[in-house]
Amino acid sequence: MRLSHFKIQKLYWNTALILLVIGVWFGVLASSKYFDLDIAGVHLEMVSLRPIHVTAVTMWIVTGAISCVYIYLYSATKIEFSVPLAFFQWLMLIFALMGIFSSYFIQKFGGREYWEFPPVFALPLLGSWILFLFNLYKSLFKVSNWPVYFWMWFAGGCFFLLTFLENYLWIFPFIREQYIIDTTIQWKSNGSLVGSWNQLIYGTAFYLMDKIKGDTGTSTSRSAYFFYMLGLFNLMFNWGHHIYSLPTHNIVRTVGYLVSMTEWIFLLKILFSWRSTIDSATKNFHYLPFKFLMAADAWLLLNLIQALLMSIPAFNLFTHGTHVTVAHAMGTTIGINSMILLAGCSEFICSRICLSDKVTTMISYLFWTIQISLFVFVVSLDSAGICKIIWQYQVTNGSFTDLSLKLKPWIIIFASSGTFLAVGLSALALVLIWMLNSPKTIKRI
Repeated sequence: MRLSHFKIQKLYWNTALILLVIGVWFGVLASSKYFDLDIAGVHLEMVSLRPIHVTAVTMWIVTGAISCVYIYLYSATKIEFSVPLAFFQWLMLIFALMGIFSSYFIQKFGGREYWEFPPVFALPLLGSWILFLFNLYKSLFKVSNWPVYFWMWFAGGCFFLLTFLENYLWIFPFIREQYIIDTTIQWKSNGSLVGSWNQLIYGTAFYLMDKIKGDTGTSTSRSAYFFYMLGLFNLMFNWGHHIYSLPTHNIVRTVGYLVSMTEWIFLLKILFSWRSTIDSATKNFHYLPFKFLMAADAWLLLNLIQALLMSIPAFNLFTHGTHVTVAHAMGTTIGINSMILLAGCSEFICSRICLSDKVTTMISYLFWTIQISLFVFVVSLDSAGICKIIWQYQVTNGSFTDLSLKLKPWIIIFASSGTFLAVGLSALALVLIWMLNSPKTIKRI
């Protein structure tokens, strides 16, 4: 069977959505360990459940970003990317994932935080990304006068490769044997890696805004290029706030703090644009992709406020290593990145078929289940983090058992809301998979 561009795009989206389902439910299984439960008879310990959850969600973000780029690169340029290369890239990705998840199940580790699998499986991941870059740049360099989302895809692809390689500097003994240097590189590279895939995802958001509006004004405006450069600047230099607690040079902390504070410009821009965003929402909120973009916009505002506070050293001293950091990560990963990716997937579907009223209503219920559950989820994590901060800095903070008892109500809310969130996200993912594979979606535009 000959693969077409449409089939490759659908293949990537199916893979990404399956990873999302795996990620959220292994998160539920991991949260059950707080209560010594063994849901569905899965005899796995937290040491395996957590990395499975983290890797599946991380690869959902990465694969979803690749899916969006392949879809909208072809749509924007009308230049055909190499289908055989894209398919071989997918095979390498699947081979890596099979090895990674298998190693987690048998508790065979060997990596670092977020990449805890044996480093041998990093090689097919690296090869897969190089093929993606070759396919991407082969198309981009045939186009002149790039809109801002082309620049974001270009920069995101380059820096993901660089930071992924940087993440594996620990395999060299002269790095691995120096704990401070090793930890600094790990925390720095992971922070920059997130910034790299954000470039891919936010570039997709710019493209979707143009497509929904029906013009290219958003992605070719001076402000769009300014914020692209500001985001790129932050990607390269704001990692300093990740290592405040390490004994590094003061200049690194100072630069990290100053660069992080430039994010106030993003916040002010969002606040000043909020009125027009609300006016637009009243007209377009019925359109599914726009609904997800609006959710991402709201979560961007909330998470940016929290990120700015966490970037201030006086606040970072208290929040570092608490549930507050986890709350920020979950709000960003699910509230911003996942909402934009779901907007990209739903636009791919909605541009091919008309959704029935029944399906639209069902998706609307799932949408609000996700938003409400995520809000409760993030608030419970922040509350648990505040409890731990108070316990840590009391003169007589008592035993860790006392802290656990204080955290228990928030952990119950966290686990319960996380379960509802998993139900909403996985049900939505399954609905999108069903629509992707419906014969109706084969209709060309």
